[in-house]
Amino acid sequence: MSVAKVAALAYYPVKGLSGVPVEHAEVGPTGLRHDRNFMLVEPDGTFLSQRSLPAMASLRAEILSDGDALRLSGPGVPDLEIRVRYDGKRRDVSLFGKWFGQGVVQDPAADKWFTERLGKPAALVRVTPEHERPGWGVHQGQTGFGDAHALMITSLSSLDGLNARVVERGGDAIPMNRFRPNVVVAGWSEPHTEDKVLRMSAGSVEIGYSARSIRCAVPTVDQATGEKRGPEPTRTLASYRRQPDYGGGVSFGMKAAVLAEGTLHVGDEILVHEWIPAGTDPAQTER
Repeated sequence: MSVAKVAALAYYPVKGLSGVPVEHAEVGPTGLRHDRNFMLVEPDGTFLSQRSLPAMASLRAEILSDGDALRLSGPGVPDLEIRVRYDGKRRDVSLFGKWFGQGVVQDPAADKWFTERLGKPAALVRVTPEHERPGWGVHQGQTGFGDAHALMITSLSSLDGLNARVVERGGDAIPMNRFRPNVVVAGWSEPHTEDKVLRMSAGSVEIGYSARSIRCAVPTVDQATGEKRGPEPTRTLASYRRQPDYGGGVSFGMKAAVLAEGTLHVGDEILVHEWIPAGTDPAQTER
């Protein structure tokens, strides 16, 4: 097996919005710095997602002034810059009807901006200073407003293997950003090697496998335009990546926890310290 390295890094300041690629990132208990610290919610506090609002993918949030400001932008609309409120007025929020907590209310101007862009009421909130939300799986870790884990990890070989099948079926190759990873690995020759990694390190960061990543409808959304693009890659993944132990969903990538904080750089070598025995998935004992 060739030397594995970090090929790409990205964080997503607002859950469901466009990602921000970076060359290096500080990594804390909840993942890359600023990752999914903000979230859009409905009037009742339920989170908004590309699952029902694919247009979210075309909107971008950029962290400014070392985290004290946020710039919002989208195609053909004026930018908006707001000051970040780390604490203050709170509101109840929820994710998937399973996690219920609070978020810090942000600038009403941002709520208006998002409501106009998305065509339905939307309010921007940030994690509270005391936010604590455990993940699940082999290594639970902590997460902000992510679905359930600190890190989403994919590999170039997995994407190559998928795209070979998609093209063979007459479809167009899928870009990696459809899967919204935080860390992309290069150098693993076998597709889905990430499924087999129990513990690994890169830079000064140690990462632990939590569970396989079961994909929803988001990978069918064009992350540049915010439009649904048909059945791929879900259709092809369903032909060879069904996971009966995860309710029959299709998987691509792994969800992971941060075991040791530090800094990651694109180009950092990845060292695997412990592998999952072939044909097993220890996450199943934790579900």
